[in-house]
Amino acid sequence: MITVVGMGAGAPPGADVAAGAELVVGGRRNLDAVRLPEGAERVVLGALAPALDTVAEYVAKERAVVVLASGDPGFFGIVRALAERFGPERLDVRPGVSSVAAAFARVGLPWDDAVVASAHGRELRTAVNVCRAHPKVAVLTGPGAGPAELGAALRADPRVLVVASALGSAEERVERVTPAEAAVRDWGAAVSVVLCLDEARTLGPVRTVAGPPRPTAAGWALDEAEFAHRDSMITKFEVRALALARLGPRPGDLVWDVGAGSGSVAVECARLGAAVTAVEKTPDGVARVRANAAAHGVDVRAVHGAAPTVLSDLDDPDAVFVGGGGPELPAIVAQCARRARRAVVVAMAALDRVPAARRALLDAGLECDGVLLQSSRLAPLPGDVTRLAATNPVFLLWGVRPHSRTEGVAP
Repeated sequence: MITVVGMGAGAPPGADVAAGAELVVGGRRNLDAVRLPEGAERVVLGALAPALDTVAEYVAKERAVVVLASGDPGFFGIVRALAERFGPERLDVRPGVSSVAAAFARVGLPWDDAVVASAHGRELRTAVNVCRAHPKVAVLTGPGAGPAELGAALRADPRVLVVASALGSAEERVERVTPAEAAVRDWGAAVSVVLCLDEARTLGPVRTVAGPPRPTAAGWALDEAEFAHRDSMITKFEVRALALARLGPRPGDLVWDVGAGSGSVAVECARLGAAVTAVEKTPDGVARVRANAAAHGVDVRAVHGAAPTVLSDLDDPDAVFVGGGGPELPAIVAQCARRARRAVVVAMAALDRVPAARRALLDAGLECDGVLLQSSRLAPLPGDVTRLAATNPVFLLWGVRPHSRTEGVAP
């Protein structure tokens, strides 16, 4: 049997928690906090694989093993690796208070509506994009992905960082800082968790289901009437439906909506959990994007400027929707295709622009496909009859890079 004990953030489990163990595995701080049985082997966790191999040797001989972990070892912790290697039936898990629960408790906030992202041994950009998209996020940090790096990435975002260090110990510190302040500090190795908060929205409504709030409107590919727009200059819902399917926006992603117009695609991507930057060259368009985002309760960063020039100042996206461009379209698509990690989707009303846009996607190494969408909607006629009203045809072109990855995000 492998006994897994959570330590650190809540009440200490006691110095004799490892009593009877022949092998004790854990981080150095946790090992130093307990009394080891005489003759027990001690393994300081560094690389996980060698430690698991040592555990396997003891398990094979039915010798007692204790693994010391921080907080709740079943929450982004070692329980997953142990269960995969040895089977859950061999584990006796005794969870402590997770660092996430402890940090929210320290600042007096509920966390049933929080999103949790792990940057420990994972890409920091996923956690950064979750912080951009949601008002209440807990980030589990690691080497090279701590408060300084998180703050540097979020300098332009209206967020407050709560940095919780050495939770449950005599050296515990909980500090509120701006991202810019966090970026220039040396935080050391004792950081337990970082909360990223939009303080105007930290207290949401009473919940019956944990996790980030779901969109108030059902479904996706919303009707055009759900958005403020000018002279029907909006991506129609039939086009939006396929574009969203090819973009695949999800928590941890960054999506660009270039030539955003009303921002309907940007808002829909944000409703599906992605961080979104909408690029629009007209001031009234920028205002319209922001109004639509606010009306749907999502965060969309609206950037005023002309593509492709303004794109050089933006972080690399996972996916891009290009809904405008005029004569600059080939250059816009080319830059988007070079920088997108997963997909670029281009909507065009002018057939003449399709070959150049397709060539730009192919030259960037993307696999390219497309379709001409011609839909007819039901429309009433006098006499209680119905006709089919054709919408303008739109060519939707997409390029996909043959890899994608999302990890480290919860609820």
